[in-house]
Amino acid sequence: MIKENQKLLNRLQVVLDGLVIIASYVLAWYIRFRSGIFELDAWYLSLQTYMRLLIFIVPGYLILYYEFKMYVPMRALGRRLEAWHVVQANTLGVMSLTLILYLVRQFDISRTMLFVFACVNIFAEVLERNILRLILRKIRKEGYNLKHIILVGYSRAAEQYIDRIRANPEWGYCVRGILDDTMSPGTEYRGVKVLGSIENLTIILPQNRLDEIAITLGLNEYHKLERIVGMCEKSGVHTKFIPDYNNIIPTKPYTEDIQGLPVINIRHVPLNNLPNRVVKRAVDLFGATVALILFSPVMLVVAVVIKVTDPGPLIFKQERIGLKNKPFYMYKFRSMILQKESDEEKRWTRKDDPRVTPIGHFIRKTSIDELPQLFNILKGDMSLVGPRPERPLFVEKFKEEIPRYMVKHQVRPGLTGWAQVNGYRGDTSIRRRIECDLYYIENWTLGFDFKIIFLTFFKGFVNKNAY
Repeated sequence: MIKENQKLLNRLQVVLDGLVIIASYVLAWYIRFRSGIFELDAWYLSLQTYMRLLIFIVPGYLILYYEFKMYVPMRALGRRLEAWHVVQANTLGVMSLTLILYLVRQFDISRTMLFVFACVNIFAEVLERNILRLILRKIRKEGYNLKHIILVGYSRAAEQYIDRIRANPEWGYCVRGILDDTMSPGTEYRGVKVLGSIENLTIILPQNRLDEIAITLGLNEYHKLERIVGMCEKSGVHTKFIPDYNNIIPTKPYTEDIQGLPVINIRHVPLNNLPNRVVKRAVDLFGATVALILFSPVMLVVAVVIKVTDPGPLIFKQERIGLKNKPFYMYKFRSMILQKESDEEKRWTRKDDPRVTPIGHFIRKTSIDELPQLFNILKGDMSLVGPRPERPLFVEKFKEEIPRYMVKHQVRPGLTGWAQVNGYRGDTSIRRRIECDLYYIENWTLGFDFKIIFLTFFKGFVNKNAY
């Protein structure tokens, strides 16, 4: 029943979110203008005037919630992660609203009131979702809305599936047992027993007491798959397949239908989709233009200091490997003394590197040296968000040493990225960096990009590993 009820639960969640947004907005207006906590202006707009903004705020926030994956099943999203998504969505929402009001020159709307609204809405949203979780947990504890399942096949996939179910009882799954031809009845894994052979499906299925069958066959038993699926489909029991090759195929592969033939693509890359690429490119152009305008005073000061303190060119350009393995020249403010390319060390900069100039230490530590890459973004060589590009010699080295390293070149490299906001910059684990890059590539959404840009302001600029 869980899957059947999920759509209804999602619709209910959207309605509750909309009501919470409206209630938080009204309460924020009351706190700002009627509670006496804040000094009251000589004049202020009426509640009715403020309410007109809700026509844009409610759908806008609901879209943000969707982009931040707040409408996935609660069993797939932990409380803390969900609360963090609420904070991120509301922070981005109030920042966007403030910027839009500024651009349309609407100065009568109280920015203090919008800040109060963000705080109230975060609290109310987290409270509402946790109450809903408690209600669902209580219902399942009473034995309602549970999904009774049997696993067919004892394998690594079966054990991993049981591990996750045991770690998350709030999901509402009840594993009744395992059917397997190779393990003797009574064999147990974390309280789940092997009940008998796969042939016992012919006895169990007609009893109509199961909500779901999970096929967890080992790789060497896949020849049985067609017959098992046939039995399950004939009984009308919902059936799902948990493959025993998750170390080969990622968590989000996608399937194409080629005239009735399903083709599983080993890697799902959302940015292979043209509309996604167009939207991301539009955001890149807008974001890079705005960033150049905002940071132009900083760039001007840095340019003057570099010219005055050290002879040589202002901009340092270096060959990097980008989208589809194509080389391009990436720009930076020069932070090192002049040196011949043949004398350049074939490694990353080390701590207390004598090649780094005094101003270079500062601009590298604060990532100011990266600002000229905004021009790379305008040219189309880079994106605001993506895997950081590497030099050709490192690409040749890492592609032989690190599995799936070259996958990162299926998207444009970025000025910042998921690896960077997680602390993997400079002389850090290249394997962990690639794991972050692959996660970003496979899970890209516009909301994910905004999240990374937001986190960059707190985690991405100042870097202890930037020497």
